[in-house]
Amino acid sequence: MEGSPVILFDGVCNLCNQSVDFVLRRDRKRLFRYASLQSAVGRDLLRAHRLPPDNLDTVVLLIGGRAYVRSAAALRIAGQLGGLWRLAPLLLAVPRPLRDGIYRWIAANRYRWFGRQDTCRMPKPDEQALFL
Repeated sequence: MEGSPVILFDGVCNLCNQSVDFVLRRDRKRLFRYASLQSAVGRDLLRAHRLPPDNLDTVVLLIGGRAYVRSAAALRIAGQLGGLWRLAPLLLAVPRPLRDGIYRWIAANRYRWFGRQDTCRMPKPDEQALFL
């Protein structure tokens, strides 16, 4: 598990949880590890990468000692899934202000559009080894 890319996500956000489920279904090599932004592990990882531990409006990808946020994280995650998803990082050529503007708009409305849970997502028994 050491050195595996880590996805930090908003554990109470329905859209974020559906995105984690999407990645889990397509990550056949079990490359990624997961932690909610609200968890002690998630907050510690944010601090270790000099990111604010109370910022819950972005997905974070930790890989190769670097932290990627917003659209850069989402596109890099998708690029690791194989198939046509490998092409997703090509969208990194779109200027970051435009990509992140769209990302921020969705993030600002995610609870209203998709809802939220009262508690963080709990991994299923067969997923537990993937969650930090």
